[in-house]
Amino acid sequence: MLSAESTAVIRATLPAVGGALDEITERFYGDLFRDHPELLDGMFNRGNQAVGSQRRALAGAVAGFATALLANPDARPDALLERIAHKHTAVGVTEDQYTVVHKYLFGAIAEVLGDAVTAEVAAAWDEVYWLMAGALIALEARIYQGAGVEPGDIWRPWTVVERREETADVVSFLLRPADDEPAPPARAGQYVSVRATMPDGVRQLRQYSLSADPGGQLRRITVKRVAGGEGAPDGEVSNLLHGTVRVGDELTLSAPFGDVVLDETDSPLVLVSAGIGCTPLVGMLARLAATGSERPVQVLHADRSPDEHALRAETRLLADRLPHAQSVFWYERPGAAEPDARTGLMDLSEVTVPADATVYLCGPLPFMRAVRSQLLEQGVAPQRIRYEVFGPDLWQADAA
Repeated sequence: MLSAESTAVIRATLPAVGGALDEITERFYGDLFRDHPELLDGMFNRGNQAVGSQRRALAGAVAGFATALLANPDARPDALLERIAHKHTAVGVTEDQYTVVHKYLFGAIAEVLGDAVTAEVAAAWDEVYWLMAGALIALEARIYQGAGVEPGDIWRPWTVVERREETADVVSFLLRPADDEPAPPARAGQYVSVRATMPDGVRQLRQYSLSADPGGQLRRITVKRVAGGEGAPDGEVSNLLHGTVRVGDELTLSAPFGDVVLDETDSPLVLVSAGIGCTPLVGMLARLAATGSERPVQVLHADRSPDEHALRAETRLLADRLPHAQSVFWYERPGAAEPDARTGLMDLSEVTVPADATVYLCGPLPFMRAVRSQLLEQGVAPQRIRYEVFGPDLWQADAA
């Protein structure tokens, strides 16, 4: 894929470019939004922009892609690209926007690195960019086609038919299509974007996992109210949904997207979550129960307390419907509601995970890293461990 000439240039310049990517992406977004403020209305998450997580994710993706090309110039890192493509389709990215991104990204590279960006260096990194962009454009076209929508045309109105308070800061919304047309097909583990208009008139998008069986005409999302702190703003969409949305209201939802989905095999299954990370895994558990699955299933969850464990009772009920399922919960502050729960952080030393299990992880990044290490120590192969990240994929960014 990557030419021999460009491979040599990228190998020589990756340390310098990689070291400056944080500054490059900061300048890129600043210039982009200065000239195209409309992109903050209905596409980019301004909360992620405020704390810099989107910049870190972009830098990690570029560096990760370039590093993968150097390791194997004749292949492309499909796992990395697939995840990015699903994130892009969930906000309605279209092919023409890659040209706009190219203009501002390469302008930022030239401004930050100055004379180091010779014609040869610019050509090599241009090749990397368009290899990545071309692959993403193709993947996104396929994903849009699979979702049955035209590129970028992902939105439909949905009516709230039930609102349920799960915990003090978590609420579930059950929805049906407002147009009474069939709900789009979805797979357990996928998410939808919610597009909401903020008090200042700017539309903001957030992704929420489908937290119930995605079969049938109804869809459910479960939303945790995000509190700010340490320089991060309050979650403006989550707080708006909590504070204003009631039964009978309409929400604008995208088609379902997401590459971390329940597999169709009979292998043992391990669903590992912490906090609100339980939502896509409860959706998987509900699908297993709805289809009468006989797979061996372990449900492992960590939380602060039983009262703060969203969908706790439902998780127990779903697991009880499966003939070969077991649940183990860990709480920092145990409570009478779960007398058999374990105390403290998740510790898998007394839980035997089958080496041939398919494992799904969802929760805060430090939690997922710690659990993944424990799984590897038990002999679970890395390729059998899949993870979902809410928001920009900073696991990839930190790895890069």
